[in-house]
Amino acid sequence: MSILFSPFDLRSITFRNRVFVSPMCQYSSQEGLPTDWHLVHLGSRAVGGAGMVMVEATAISPEGRISPGDSGIWSDTHAEAFVPITRFIKEQGAVAGVQLAHAGRKGSCALPWLGGGPLGKEASGWQPLSPSAEPFDLGHPVPQAVTLVEMDDIEAQFRAAARRALVAGFQVIELHMAHGYLLHEFLSPLVNQRQDDYGGTLENRLRFPLRVARSIRAEWPVELPLFVRISATDWVANGWDIDQSVILARQLKEIGVDLIDCSSGFAVPNEPVPFGPGFQVPFAAKIRAEAGIASGAVGFITGPAQAEQIVATGQADVVFLARQMLRDPYWPLHAAKALHVDVPWPNQYLRAKEA
Repeated sequence: MSILFSPFDLRSITFRNRVFVSPMCQYSSQEGLPTDWHLVHLGSRAVGGAGMVMVEATAISPEGRISPGDSGIWSDTHAEAFVPITRFIKEQGAVAGVQLAHAGRKGSCALPWLGGGPLGKEASGWQPLSPSAEPFDLGHPVPQAVTLVEMDDIEAQFRAAARRALVAGFQVIELHMAHGYLLHEFLSPLVNQRQDDYGGTLENRLRFPLRVARSIRAEWPVELPLFVRISATDWVANGWDIDQSVILARQLKEIGVDLIDCSSGFAVPNEPVPFGPGFQVPFAAKIRAEAGIASGAVGFITGPAQAEQIVATGQADVVFLARQMLRDPYWPLHAAKALHVDVPWPNQYLRAKEA
């Protein structure tokens, strides 16, 4: 019996297995609208047998994008554009999820294959926002420190995005609190230098991210799951760390969050991240054990036996695959065969199942 290919229930949703496609920016949207690329890219992963397919970091506002090519859901038109994609994902037996995000001070950057550097206003860039007026790195613009009124607006934008996500046909929302984007910027003492009720102590640094999570949970139907992606550590002394992450996860659970997606890093440049196979799995295990909430492991998970071992030993409830899913959209079907599990294949592909 494979645990990796056993069903997983959260609220009213049953995931057919525990292999989830991580949100991965495609930098291929047009004014935030998904294109044919997204339909084929995301749809092929659903055809390939994943339990859930998560859309990339999807901005709640134009200035919440990382780049001009980012996905967005700041209008009803954006929500409607996702409907064919979510419909196709669900027709293939997968669950459709979306990650809601605001890039914060790491916004207004060029596409990666165009250098990825910051875009000035002369190059159709925009003014980044952050808890504090501190740039991400040398050569990056000084962000505008968000005011209390702007924080209210951003909270309302997240809530509106959740409402549109439902119209778009998504069944899971993941709130992005990781990778040095806006909500992680509030959490990390390396970034958050505020002197008001939203900076300084851990309680204050948690305040705005928790406000946003409450707003989304209040808007999102009670029968549908809500995930949060965190950076479990900044990998830098005196930064955000796993013990603070456990405290955050406990409070998110009280709000009604169902699963913590455990990534790490990228709040500041040049972090000494020890990349390697399964290097973030211990974070998922600690969150699961000490916060009493479902967790997802992500990062350099590539092999079927490795993924099976993570969930079978209770280190995480699910695994999120990113680059490996780019290499092989049909990884779940191939992994099931390697683990001697018989899973359904699309009727159109049955002639190849036993090859």
